[in-house]
Amino acid sequence: MKKLMNLHSVGLLTCVAPCIYAQNDARPNIIVVLVDDMGYSDLGCYGGEVRTPNIDGLAADGLRFSQFYNAGRSCPTRASLLTGVYQHQAGIGRMTFDQNLPGYKGTLGDNVVTIAEALQQAGYKTGMIGKWHVAETPLREDQRTWLAHQVNYPTFADTKNYPVNRGFDDHYGLIYGVADYFDPFSLVNGDQPVESVPGDYYITQAFSDSAVSYINRYAAEKNPFFLYLAYTAPHWPLHALPEDIVKYENTFTKGWDAIRHDRYERMKQLGIFDQSDNFLSAPPHPRDWYQDSTQVWDAMSMAVHAAMIDRIDQGIGQLITALKKNGQYENTLILFLSDNGASNERCENYSPGDNDRPDLTRDGRAIIYPKNKEVLPGPQTSFAAIGPDWANAANTPFRFWKARMYEGGICTPMIAHWPKGIQKNVSGLTRQLGHVMDIMATCIDVAETDYPQIYRGKAIIPMEGKSLVPIFKTGEREGHEYIGFEHFNEKAYRANDGWKIVKAGGKDAIWELYNLNTDRTEMHNLAKKYPDKVNEMAQLYDEWAERCLVAPAPQ
Repeated sequence: MKKLMNLHSVGLLTCVAPCIYAQNDARPNIIVVLVDDMGYSDLGCYGGEVRTPNIDGLAADGLRFSQFYNAGRSCPTRASLLTGVYQHQAGIGRMTFDQNLPGYKGTLGDNVVTIAEALQQAGYKTGMIGKWHVAETPLREDQRTWLAHQVNYPTFADTKNYPVNRGFDDHYGLIYGVADYFDPFSLVNGDQPVESVPGDYYITQAFSDSAVSYINRYAAEKNPFFLYLAYTAPHWPLHALPEDIVKYENTFTKGWDAIRHDRYERMKQLGIFDQSDNFLSAPPHPRDWYQDSTQVWDAMSMAVHAAMIDRIDQGIGQLITALKKNGQYENTLILFLSDNGASNERCENYSPGDNDRPDLTRDGRAIIYPKNKEVLPGPQTSFAAIGPDWANAANTPFRFWKARMYEGGICTPMIAHWPKGIQKNVSGLTRQLGHVMDIMATCIDVAETDYPQIYRGKAIIPMEGKSLVPIFKTGEREGHEYIGFEHFNEKAYRANDGWKIVKAGGKDAIWELYNLNTDRTEMHNLAKKYPDKVNEMAQLYDEWAERCLVAPAPQ
């Protein structure tokens, strides 16, 4: 009888304790907003001309980071952000295909936990809206017709790797990485496919509306909540609503060089970098706007990119309104960032009907990948991207773009907003070094819980990230001694003291060396001047790569 009483008491405590704790729960809500392929300087508060008053408002009452890093591409960044370890340790060193190496399995492993899994155990309500892109997505023989919604299947990946089976109580969004914004493929609600959408559907707006719905529901409960809002915008295809596009139809007609210069001047005024006059890098492959025979198309492509960001900002305004209406604004930590730099991709070079790239709409209209820029970007039937010239402008003042390990590929704008928690440098800018893997550690810290060592009977890789909370409270922290990077054999190693080595992909590539303290935009390669420093850091990179499952990387 005594054993039965003990078991019964444990059962009662298991059910009641979280509720008792939650009644007096002062821990903050946490919202992580991740946008897709947005440039470093696209936001107004980072020097851009895109109208982002709501995001800028978060920055004005919060804190901007100037040296915050991602993993260079969508799925690796998401893997690292969600798990608090390097993307290779989480199993996604490249894309969501299994390459039969521990660091390149193409899906989150069972030796890591997501933020949602960790916070769910700590009594948080957990919800996700948006793009997942961290589950293996093998192709089908009828992929083309599947993409066009001509056939339906119950799953888009193994459901054990869906968000609702990785710690999220709720999820509405995509499993794959690329979306038709007006009729998306791989859309799910929980573990169920959403087979059709309304005729006036636009995915960014649907995500914002759904996030507001989650906030309204979660705010009525006693427990704090964690919401991961992962927009697909402004990732290609360039799809936007006409009322948003019209705001920017004349903004970019001056061309990419003029836009870069204007952004650079605003960044100097904003103090994003040290007040030097020579930190604007040269374009990697300069092209004269005034010799461009497709100016109308090119200006419109960037206008659509801006419109997509504008619609995100409108959604952030909705979130802010919902938080205030529910009395949750002051004690909600909001982190806003991009998964990588703007993309230089040209969609017209892809193979329509392959992977996640449809060639037909649901009603049978052809989707054009405008190799000759024969149709303007914006509508559903055009799959286009901004290309390298605008990507370089979007990433002002840096060199290069998405998937490269130069600053233009891996440095993200990052805004932290938490009225009750950020006590130092409010409305200012910090040069403290950070990485997306720090978001897990930050969540663990503010949730006042522990990072699991065992989860569902599996030993969990120790967390690599470090909490940002000391920066919020004191303005500084003991940060990472170094941060390593690798993606498709693009490599970098960034030390806390400002030294960085970079090696471009390719068998003949050699290490380059930059001092980011004096050369933030990597214009002066010092490898020949300091060969011993290169050798020292290259050895450290190799040690990091071995430890973090980067080696051996597939060629």
